[in-house]
Amino acid sequence: MRAAQPGAGPGEGCAQCEALAGMGLNDLLEEAQDRLASVARTQERVPELLAAFLSVSSGLDLDGTLHRVVLAAAHLVGARYGALGVLAPGGGLGTFLTVGVTAEQRAAMGRPPHGDGILGQLITAPRPLRIDDLAEHPSSVGLPPGHPPMRAFLGVPITVRDVVFGNLYLTEKRGGGPFTDEDERVLVALAAAAGTAIDNAHQHRDRAELSRWQAAVGDVRAALLDGQPPEVALALVVERVASLTEADGAWLLLGPDAAGGWEVQAQSGVGLVDLSGERLWPADSPPLQAVVDTGAVVIVDLAGRSSTGPDGHVAWGPALGVPLPGPPGRGAVVVAARRAGRATFDPGCGQLVRAFADQVALALDTAARQRVARRLDVVADRERIARDLHDHVIQRLFAAGLSLQAALPRVADDQVRVRLSRVVEQLDETVRDIRTTIYDLHDSRAVDPSAGLRRRLREVVTETAGDVLRTAVRTSGAVDSLVTGPLAADVLAVVREGVSNSARHAAARHVTVTVEVTEEVVVEVRDDGRGIDPAVARSGLRNAADRAERRGGSCVAVPLPDGGTALRWRVPLPVPTG
Repeated sequence: MRAAQPGAGPGEGCAQCEALAGMGLNDLLEEAQDRLASVARTQERVPELLAAFLSVSSGLDLDGTLHRVVLAAAHLVGARYGALGVLAPGGGLGTFLTVGVTAEQRAAMGRPPHGDGILGQLITAPRPLRIDDLAEHPSSVGLPPGHPPMRAFLGVPITVRDVVFGNLYLTEKRGGGPFTDEDERVLVALAAAAGTAIDNAHQHRDRAELSRWQAAVGDVRAALLDGQPPEVALALVVERVASLTEADGAWLLLGPDAAGGWEVQAQSGVGLVDLSGERLWPADSPPLQAVVDTGAVVIVDLAGRSSTGPDGHVAWGPALGVPLPGPPGRGAVVVAARRAGRATFDPGCGQLVRAFADQVALALDTAARQRVARRLDVVADRERIARDLHDHVIQRLFAAGLSLQAALPRVADDQVRVRLSRVVEQLDETVRDIRTTIYDLHDSRAVDPSAGLRRRLREVVTETAGDVLRTAVRTSGAVDSLVTGPLAADVLAVVREGVSNSARHAAARHVTVTVEVTEEVVVEVRDDGRGIDPAVARSGLRNAADRAERRGGSCVAVPLPDGGTALRWRVPLPVPTG
């Protein structure tokens, strides 16, 4: 019975007065004593309630906060069993934490509750619910086999920023009997404090997760700044996506191609198919198709569905697909998947992946621009060096050679004249070497690892000579642009054969390879060895001669006056067609 409220209407006040007049003095005294006892009990529980507030707010870990909330709630109202059910995004209950229930009892009960019966009533009508006997309530659906007996029930919702986050469920008051009004008020107060603590834990988790994604972007940028190729950066991207989304597999796909397939640019995960051979995903792969159809972030469940991707042997469960901006005319998609039975992806996870990928795309574009700028700087530097060599060094060497040649007829001493002639020859060779260097410097393809014939010639000579010979490679003319295709293959084969003979059969110490391109292609391999051994089979030389004859040219191996051998291979330059 409550006292009349200030401002009550005349009729209401008279009704309360009549009720008081009808009560005896003993009844009034008993009611007053009950109220005083209730106030006293409430005051006694204030310290416990404050301790519970401090307990649920003592940490920022979300899972730990939820567990402390259930423990504090069960302790405050004296419940034998407690639970906290977190609402799932699609309805019903997702996470379900319990206290007082043993591991054996949980295993005997089977799957956790999904929000049926009385638990569902608290979801649809989020307000405190107190029941003296669960079995007698019309919404009761009974307890599953192995479930401990429960009668008294008290449930209250937990709200976070005016949105219902979940519900607290308490059953079986210790000492028997139902839960009281006091228990309900105390639990409502605790639920309010729990909502604040859960909100703080959520914000802390979101900040920590955002920090991890930002750190991942920094890792990718650092790899690009260190000069790592884009393939390494993309592999790092999918590795970070798999790690941060707690996925068992992650793929970066580019497509579609003419056949509708999507190429796997990078992947991360344990036990996945090696994609070094077949690298295509078909477009009807469920997460990929969902992204293509909607153009948005999608979460699909692959449980029980056959996967047509390269890892169809794995029983996949939740999958996340995120569309990304790709190169002109093509799209890009990141797919992350967890194995069957694992929890689904958080809806906000896809937006984090998308923001991360956008930052990575910006980093890749910046790195590509920096590489182009550095390459242009190198090309400009090479052009300057080539110009200086041509305008200054070669001209001076050429003038020195002409001066020596003009002085030769005036020299009476034969030995001096021979020595001067050799100096002139050395100057001529130096000029040819510098001209080769100038051609290389003018050729911008030499900045790129995929250069033309000049670079391939050096690689073949170095590989074939090994540690046996000291080598020199000289080129003259438009070697890279005019000697291509099958003709380049013939030139390389002849050079390989000539250097091999010098190293294996001639016991040479030096070998010089010269390739000149004018109206014909002339290849000369000159060594300082002992010449061609008549006892050695000449199958390699015959092959070189056959290559020359097929092109209307010639191939000869002649001894040099000062020792050694010169292999000369010449063919006419093919006439361009079209």
